[in-house]
Amino acid sequence: MVMDFPTPLIPGRLIKRYKRFLADIALDDGREVTAHCANPGAMLGLNMEGLRVWVEPNDDPKKKLKFGWRLVEFSDEGHWAGIDTSVPNRVVGEALAAQRVPDLADYGTVRPEVRYGTNSRIDFLLSQDGLPDVYVEVKNVHLSRTPGLAEFPDSVTKRGAKHLDEMSAMVAQGHRAVMLYCIQRTDCDRLSLAEDLDPGYCAAFERARDAGVEALAWTCSISPGAVNLDRPVRINQ
Repeated sequence: MVMDFPTPLIPGRLIKRYKRFLADIALDDGREVTAHCANPGAMLGLNMEGLRVWVEPNDDPKKKLKFGWRLVEFSDEGHWAGIDTSVPNRVVGEALAAQRVPDLADYGTVRPEVRYGTNSRIDFLLSQDGLPDVYVEVKNVHLSRTPGLAEFPDSVTKRGAKHLDEMSAMVAQGHRAVMLYCIQRTDCDRLSLAEDLDPGYCAAFERARDAGVEALAWTCSISPGAVNLDRPVRINQ
């Protein structure tokens, strides 16, 4: 399903990203602004000075920063990348509710942010009479170091490894568990795990797969108007 940006995005050029959640941007209209960067990761390949970027303005009096960085545009290649890590849960949630993900289309009830495991929340819990519950964890993916190949993670994520172990426990209790990697790039047609960046996560993935945790990867279509969950792609793992 489509996640529309509520406010038209404004183009500019990245000056620098710093303190994880801040980015200075030179807008095309000549203004220099500081935007909120909704991404705690390393953002490898997406944080270089001069990149074409798109930001969303806001007039919320409760927000100190009046712009949010949303997209990177690779102008020469005609490709896009989304950098807002909150977007995947929104587009996947809409797709699950519309029963648009074939592997999960039999489930009519979708509940977000359900407590489970040890002080954890699953992104979505799916249920349907006569079927085992499905625990769905969504991961944002935007790293690509090889043409056409998306990679996860882009930095060490102990929390991500913990989730995989907890999802394995749900499978052992008779439920289904699905890790859904949402690729916020328009130039990738497959996914691999970045073992050199986080061998611990990759080991947890192998344990989870052996325990029966399922894995799906979907790409997104991206424009300054919207982000849409597009199509499934293979996982090279």
